[in-house]
Amino acid sequence: MEDYKKEFIEFMVGCNALKFGDFTLKSGRKSPFFMNAGAYVTGKQLKSLGEYYAKAIHDNFGDDFDVIFGPAYKGIPLSVITAEAYYNLYGKEVRYCSNRKEIKDHGDTGILLGSKINDGDRVVIIEDVTTSGKSIQETFPIIKAQGDVKILGLIVSLNRMEKGLNSDKTALLEIKETYGFDTAAIVNMQEVREYLYNREVNGKVLIDDEINNAINEYYKLYGASQS
Repeated sequence: MEDYKKEFIEFMVGCNALKFGDFTLKSGRKSPFFMNAGAYVTGKQLKSLGEYYAKAIHDNFGDDFDVIFGPAYKGIPLSVITAEAYYNLYGKEVRYCSNRKEIKDHGDTGILLGSKINDGDRVVIIEDVTTSGKSIQETFPIIKAQGDVKILGLIVSLNRMEKGLNSDKTALLEIKETYGFDTAAIVNMQEVREYLYNREVNGKVLIDDEINNAINEYYKLYGASQS
């Protein structure tokens, strides 16, 4: 496994963004692990997170894009910090854009927050994690409604490696096949398990035999047959 992936796994754990226990996800699934980008709250954490995302976007999608789109609400700060990090790391100006949950009818009107999306723009969508692909059902039509726009890809921090809404493939693969754009993650759950199993991080073993067995049982229900 690449060193930056090990560093990112420890970063998620150290920020309490990746947790293990008993959680109910947005999709309704009961999961023994949970990824929450809302746990990144300090300037140092956000600076590092933006850099991890920027590097992943650069490695997976290159430089030929114009806008980073972060779906409300968690995607809003992700798009801002990643746009800044991208400039700092690669010297390229990209714009950030997010959607509002409710359309604003006064002042800066409309459904978008930040930059407008224009005809010809190439967009990268950024999210914390995609469990079933449900959020893209809401995000995709918002972006495409802005004009002749090309969605270059979707980047998430963690690929949970579980099936999407309509097949036994991962949500990321299902999104790619359904919407026609590439998908990528900084790390996937197999890499997380491989690195954390019976390993102490900050004095604690996060994936012991009990948690590992719970994850196995979870994947019997929701694990993807294709990634």
